[in-house]
Amino acid sequence: MSIAILGGGAFGTALAVAIGKTRPITLWARDAAPLLETRESPRLRGVRLPDSVTVTADLDAALGADVLLFAMPMQSLDGFADRIKAPLAGKALVACCKGIDLHHLHGPAAILAQHWPSATPAILTGPSFAADIARGLPTALTLACADAATAQALQDQLSTPSLRLYRTADVTGAELGGALKNVIAIACGAAIGEGMGDSARAAVITRGFAEMTRLAVHLGARAETLTGLSGFGDLVLTCTSEQSRNYRFGLSLGRGDAFDPALTVEGVKTAEAVTKLARQTGIEMPICQMVHEISGGGISVAEAIQYLLNRPLKEE
Repeated sequence: MSIAILGGGAFGTALAVAIGKTRPITLWARDAAPLLETRESPRLRGVRLPDSVTVTADLDAALGADVLLFAMPMQSLDGFADRIKAPLAGKALVACCKGIDLHHLHGPAAILAQHWPSATPAILTGPSFAADIARGLPTALTLACADAATAQALQDQLSTPSLRLYRTADVTGAELGGALKNVIAIACGAAIGEGMGDSARAAVITRGFAEMTRLAVHLGARAETLTGLSGFGDLVLTCTSEQSRNYRFGLSLGRGDAFDPALTVEGVKTAEAVTKLARQTGIEMPICQMVHEISGGGISVAEAIQYLLNRPLKEE
């Protein structure tokens, strides 16, 4: 089973490093020259690609693999897929991004299924930072695929001594867990940046998790999926570590600091998409709604906190 990773960013390169230690793999990058020249990614300093990793800028060559891992920002996935004219029939297509497409209001595996209905979509998600994976630090992820045989094969082929995959058939739950936790991470960063303290952060994590579960179950996910790696596990990581770009963005909002506009913050667009979904479904998502408002400059962090504190009292 041949494997190709599409996307030479930090996460795609980190996966290539980890998987390349156990088997040959192809890494496609739009700008492959730096990787070809140095065998190191500028986003992962000091980490060298194994010799078993073939780097290429030839997309057609990479598309010949049996398994394709799409490692790119969520909001870029649909446009990237549009440019691929190959049918990809019978292949396993693994989304390695987290979010909800702003135009279709679908997760990444659903986007792949729309483009290639004769392929088998899957998603690789869970609590992880690219730098940790690339350095060989122990990491556990969720591999979600509705086809049991494909899920088993992907789990076997993509797991490494330091990268442990757990499989599930609940693709919807895995998608939404990975997407929604980014929104809650922004909220946690904003609370800490505003000086609200760790008790407030714990409250945001807990009530945010309730929102995540509420929406996911309404859309067909299993509640227990959200308690696993792709939900609660990822939520804890991104809400407590400054390695998380979403959390750092929230910190900047709370402190009133500028944030590098060149950095992709998936939770911003996801908050906007979730706000649309909440309106369509009638599901209450107050924290996600407030993140959308403060990210767009509609209200201040202090006003958002006051809104949440003034909501009617209720049972947990």
